[in-house]
Amino acid sequence: GGGPVGASLALELGMRGISVGVVERRMQPQRIPKGQNLTQRTLEHFYYWGIADELRAARAMPPGYPIGGVTAYRNLMSEYWIQPPQRETVAEYYFQANERLPQYHLEEVVRRRMNDFPNIEVQYGWAAESLEQDETGVRVTIREEGGTGRKLVEADYVIGCDGAHSVVRDQIGIKRTGSDFDQLMVLAVFRSKELHEGLERFPPRSTYNVLHPDLKGYWQFFGRIDVGEGWFFHAPVPADTTRDNYDFHGLIQKVAGFPFAAEFDHVGFWDLRVSVAEKYQNRRVFIAGDSAHSHPPYGGFGLNNGLEDAVNIGWKLAARLDGWGTDVLLDTYSEERHPIFRDTGEDFIAARIKRDAEFLEHYSPEKNEEEFARAWKEREYSGGMRAEKYVPHYEGSSVVMGEDDAVCGAHGVHAFTARTGHHLPPQPLSMGANVFEKLGTGFTLLAFGQEDGTVRAFEAAAEKRGIPLTCVHDSFDGGREKYEQMLILVRPDQFVAWTGDEVPEDASAILGQVSGQTG
Repeated sequence: GGGPVGASLALELGMRGISVGVVERRMQPQRIPKGQNLTQRTLEHFYYWGIADELRAARAMPPGYPIGGVTAYRNLMSEYWIQPPQRETVAEYYFQANERLPQYHLEEVVRRRMNDFPNIEVQYGWAAESLEQDETGVRVTIREEGGTGRKLVEADYVIGCDGAHSVVRDQIGIKRTGSDFDQLMVLAVFRSKELHEGLERFPPRSTYNVLHPDLKGYWQFFGRIDVGEGWFFHAPVPADTTRDNYDFHGLIQKVAGFPFAAEFDHVGFWDLRVSVAEKYQNRRVFIAGDSAHSHPPYGGFGLNNGLEDAVNIGWKLAARLDGWGTDVLLDTYSEERHPIFRDTGEDFIAARIKRDAEFLEHYSPEKNEEEFARAWKEREYSGGMRAEKYVPHYEGSSVVMGEDDAVCGAHGVHAFTARTGHHLPPQPLSMGANVFEKLGTGFTLLAFGQEDGTVRAFEAAAEKRGIPLTCVHDSFDGGREKYEQMLILVRPDQFVAWTGDEVPEDASAILGQVSGQTG
C-alpha cells in the first residue's frame, strides 16, 4: 500500500539508506478529504523528512486559519454551542505546530519527496495478491490493476499498509477485534457557499459538530475542505441507505438548521466500529496504519497513529538491516504500538461515544433547562477527548529503561520532564538552536551541565556495539533544567530511552538493552 502511511514509511526507510519497493494500486491519491487533522507530533515527522514547509504550503485553507471546532446541540443554529479545547493547548510540548489539510494533498507532498531517493522504487497500478515467507525472506505476488500482469517481488521484510481490508493481514492470519456499534455512516463531500455564509455566527473554525439526543452519542459533523465552499459531512443513516434512496441534501440542511443550496461531489458509506489487530507482526511481515487499526474519524487519530507506526517500525527495520538492531528490537514494534491504539480506540473514541450518549440521555433542556445549560457549558472545559490526557508513551517497553511495573499506553499528562518511554519535549540550546535541531538519526545523548569526559563511556560503548550515537553538550539552565535530568538518551524516533544525573556504571548494558542487542 502506497497511501500516506505506506509512502511515509518508504520515505523513512529510504532516507535511512534502505532499498524500498512500494506497491500501490491507485495511480493518483483518492480525492476524498479524510485524515485532515494533523497533530504537532505528526508535523515533527515531516520536519525530519525535510518537507514540513511543503506540507504547510499544500494546505487548502488560508495560513493561520483556526483548526479548532464548534459543538452544538441538535443543530448548528442552536443557542447551545461550545468550543471544546483542541490540540493547540499542548503546542508547547512539541517542536512543530499542528496543521490541517486534505489527505490527498499530504500524499502528493510525500510522493514528490520519494522521487528524491533512487533507492525507493514505486509500482503504481499494482496490488498485492498473495505472499509467503520463510527464515530467509518474503515473496509477494503482485497483480496489475485492470490488467493481466503478474510479478513476484522478493524482500527481506514486508509491511502491509494496505488499509482496513488488508490482503497482507489476511495472508498472515492476524485477526482484529474491537467495539462494533452496528451503525452505518455516510460521508458526503459537497460545495456550498451558502453554508459558509450561514455559519458566520461562529468564530472562524474548521469543524462543526452536532450532538442530537436521538442518535446515541453518534456525531453529525461538517468539516471544511477550504474556506468558502468546500465541505465534507459525516452522520449516521439507516442501515438500508443507498446513494439513490435517501435525501442527503435534506439531512445536511436539518443538521445545519437552515436551508441552503449544495452541489454534491461524492457520497460514500462506512461502518461505525473500532478494530484493532491482535498483533502487528508475523515473523518477517508487519502491518501498519489502517491495516493494524481502524476507527471512526473522531479526532484525527487514524492517520496520525499510522504515521507514528511508520516511524516506529521504520527506524527499527533500518537498524536491523544496518546490523546493529536485532529481531528483539523488531518485536517491540507490536509491543509498543499495539497498546497505544488499544487505548486510543476503546478509551478515547468508543468511550467518548458512550459518554456522549449517557450525557444526552441524562440532560435535556426539556427536562431541566437550567441543569442542562450548566452541564453543557462544563463540556467546554472537561468534556470530550481532551488533548492533555492523550499522551501515547512506551513506559513499559522492553527497550526502554523504565520501571518494572510500567505499561505502554495512551493515557497520561504532558510535562517538560524527560520521562523514560515518553516523547522528548523541545527546549532551546544556548547556541540558539532547539534540541530537536541537533538530534541525530540514531541515538542521541543529551549531556547538560556535564564535563566532556562524562559521555566517553557511552561513546566507547556505542562504538563497540556499532550503534550510531550523537552527543549534545550544554549547560543545565536556560530552560533545559525543566527536563529535571542531566543525562537523557533519546531514540531515533525522539522518545526517551534512559535518563540519569550521572554516568551509569555500565553504559554498554544500557545501550545493549535499548537497541535490543541484549535483554
